[in-house]
Amino acid sequence: MDNLSPESITAFKKIGASLERKLLKTLFSLLLLNLEEYYFEQHTAFHVQSQDSREERKTRGSLKICSKSVIFEPDAISQPIIKIPLRDCLKIGKRGENGANRHLAKAKSSGISLIFRQVYFIKEHNIVAPYKIERGKMEYAFELEVSGKVEDVVETLLQLHRASCLDKLGDQTAMITAILQSRLARTSFDKNRFQNVSEKLHMECKAEMVTPLVTNPGHVCITDTNLYFQPLNGHPKPVVQITLQDIRRIYKRRHGLMPLGLEVFCTEDDLCSDIYLKFYEPQDRDDLYFYIATYLENHAAEHTAESYMLQWQRGHLSNYQYLLHLNNLADRSCNDLSQYPVFPWIINDYSSPELDLSNPETFRDLSKPVGALNQERLERLLTRYQEMPEPKFMYGSHYSSPGYVLFYLVRIAPEYMLCLQNGRFDNADRMFNSIAETWKNCLDGATDFKELIPEFYDEDVSFLVNSLKLDLGKRQGGQMVDDVELPAWASSPQDFLQKNKAALESSYASEHLHEWIDLIFGYKQKGSEAVGAHNVFHPLTYEGGVDLNSIEDPDEKVAMLTQILEFGQTPKQLFVTPHPRRITPKFKSVSQASSYTASMTDSPVSPGEESFEDLTEESRSLAWNNISKLQLHEQYKIHKEPLEMSVANQVCAGIVRFQLIFQEVIDSTLKMFSKESKMLQRSISFSNMALSSCLLLPGDTTVISSSWDNNVYFYSIAFGRRQDTLMGHDDAVSKICWHNDRLYSASWDSTVKVWSGVPADMPGTKRHQFDLLAELEHDVSVSPTAKLSGQRVDTINLNTVSTLLVSGTKEGMVNIWDLTTATLLHQISCHSGTVCDAAFSPDSRHVLSTGVDGCLNVIDVQTGMLISSMASEEPQRCFVWDGNSVLSGSRSGELLVWDLLGAKISERIQGHTGAVTCIWMNEQCSSIITGGEDRQIMFWKLQY
Repeated sequence: MDNLSPESITAFKKIGASLERKLLKTLFSLLLLNLEEYYFEQHTAFHVQSQDSREERKTRGSLKICSKSVIFEPDAISQPIIKIPLRDCLKIGKRGENGANRHLAKAKSSGISLIFRQVYFIKEHNIVAPYKIERGKMEYAFELEVSGKVEDVVETLLQLHRASCLDKLGDQTAMITAILQSRLARTSFDKNRFQNVSEKLHMECKAEMVTPLVTNPGHVCITDTNLYFQPLNGHPKPVVQITLQDIRRIYKRRHGLMPLGLEVFCTEDDLCSDIYLKFYEPQDRDDLYFYIATYLENHAAEHTAESYMLQWQRGHLSNYQYLLHLNNLADRSCNDLSQYPVFPWIINDYSSPELDLSNPETFRDLSKPVGALNQERLERLLTRYQEMPEPKFMYGSHYSSPGYVLFYLVRIAPEYMLCLQNGRFDNADRMFNSIAETWKNCLDGATDFKELIPEFYDEDVSFLVNSLKLDLGKRQGGQMVDDVELPAWASSPQDFLQKNKAALESSYASEHLHEWIDLIFGYKQKGSEAVGAHNVFHPLTYEGGVDLNSIEDPDEKVAMLTQILEFGQTPKQLFVTPHPRRITPKFKSVSQASSYTASMTDSPVSPGEESFEDLTEESRSLAWNNISKLQLHEQYKIHKEPLEMSVANQVCAGIVRFQLIFQEVIDSTLKMFSKESKMLQRSISFSNMALSSCLLLPGDTTVISSSWDNNVYFYSIAFGRRQDTLMGHDDAVSKICWHNDRLYSASWDSTVKVWSGVPADMPGTKRHQFDLLAELEHDVSVSPTAKLSGQRVDTINLNTVSTLLVSGTKEGMVNIWDLTTATLLHQISCHSGTVCDAAFSPDSRHVLSTGVDGCLNVIDVQTGMLISSMASEEPQRCFVWDGNSVLSGSRSGELLVWDLLGAKISERIQGHTGAVTCIWMNEQCSSIITGGEDRQIMFWKLQY
């Protein structure tokens, strides 16, 4: 009975039209309406046709009253749908009043008569095809099943007819809007539709449900358990219901360039939402969003572009998934064809018999927009650009628009194309006929700069196959438009999509995708960077390019909005600094590793820092996977004053001679505690001021300690005495680090100093030889607008191979330094107060910082971008992390386990009764020691 295949129905759902397609027995669809038209009401009726002077033939069906047309849907699918535009009506009245047909005039006035000059016949035999148009003066009569409603229907039609016949488009829109609002004001949500009688109403308001090309007005209602939408016209069903507990993601949307949209998803990674609502007032949208977001706080994590970026960088999201999330965050929606998700062309080769994904020449240059891929065409466009008056733009069309989306999807969404193009398909030679032809036109065409859509990287091949057997026309060469012609290297549509997906997830695409993101969602989208990247489109395509509220002329406003929606819109900008590249996964072969190393030559991060040693990688991974199962093993109270720092050293795992714990306290005393004997071994005082940090040098014979008295002290364990004092700073030394005979000291005098250290040959000798190699000044800002001087450095840390150093200051700044050149790479304002701790991830790609403001911030080392921020209710004084998970010590004494990729706290472990001031973890991640202000040292073990 219906000629829609299961594949095409699936595809329809994917572009957000599942509600229209669920009622397969009906011919009517909101897509039969004009753009910006509303469907108000329906009546069971008969189309009455006169056979001769004595007989009338009646066809039963449904009469739809719409804001710009009258539509009759016959019950018999063999009959076409009749659509009569109201603007083409010459007279509307009760049957028998018009007198145009003497046979009809004899009948009782129990129906409606329309005299018009144009009528459309649609979907005869339920076949999707271009509309048939009949012109000339005609009269149609419709008899309502409930005759008492005739006068009301005629009055409504006359009112809508007056609106359609107004000269100015703006006046038409205003009058129809007034009619709609009046209808909505006279109705309300039917509370009998609640799923449960005990539900508590939270709010109710007017809104429209948005699907591609159409909106459907009605009432939104939210209770303590459900979200409801009740269409004013009852189409396609009386009420849409979504359980709040099922909601996983919600997004605020701009619809028609106004902040009025809200989209709800009940899945994590699906392309299509469960409902898209457009409100009449921004406050209604914001109130509903707040209510759902508050409910979701305990059910689903809210993700930002930066948190998704972190997951993508570390390989927890595929390229496809990441691009979907970015599109969602940038207001792209499958329910809005003017803002449909945009994906890049990846492959450049559509002619070779075999596709070689190991060859860089196979791929498109992702650092350039489509319009800049052909140098000859670009030069012509630049010449025109330079001669153009302000406002200038390089490209006369966009990379994504409703027309381009339906160009790709016409085989599965023909009704959308007919709706967009007033009942016609495009010219056969301009259709989506061939992958190679389309790519060639994007490279060479004077006005074709379109990118792809997500369907090119999905598994559903329907959009490539003419399974509906649509008559899409005949090309100039005589061949009919049928299935899309595939490249020579694709044996089938399935093979094409699989290889296209493989190209998107390939090493080349992973290493360069950030360049395309910079163009579409990032810092090269606007301004001088966009000009330099040849990425400038018409001003109306950008968010904020025009203020519609400032346009007083209604006609001009409607025309401007129509142009914006049909021309295409640039996504909302998500990033204002360069997007970090992806961390390429660990390689199995030497050739793969060599290829990756070559791509990293411009990065300050050494390729050798990709992971820990292979021998312990598995044990570390297992330990961090079980970090939430931390159990207290032993604890000791050995201080009269709170602990400031604790350092543990376990010599050569498996060959342990002794284990020592060194602590420093506020009373300037360094204490040495033996875990083996469970006794305090020594207590040493260096100064009358507090000690700030300490460390044990390789060889386990010397301890170095820094002090608030501006000095660094060296203590010999073997001889039990101070060996040397380094007077290196003009203010308190806050933190010290050691690596490869180099000492790194941070101070409140706004410097970090690097010393070459040559320990004495014999323990107990008097002096260590130290030379100052570098001085990292913290009184110059990388921002020309910021005037920072004298940043007090409170903490420092090195990456695993000591090529990078991170410093945190009292002013909340995090600074990343390249130690090979002693230059500042990035200065990031991360915290609203002192930075408590900062450290590199094991692969040196990220820095994590904590501050007194309670925030945990993740920074990308390559770009300096703050890519994730999570807040806690109290400061986290110290931490250890593996790049994905964090174990932090709180001011309250709790140990918190953070899942950075999931953006949540996954475990709280009660530890100290005062603030946790230090955490140490051994190399195998199997043993953890914490110190706290409660003067306790705690030894923790992981439970597997």
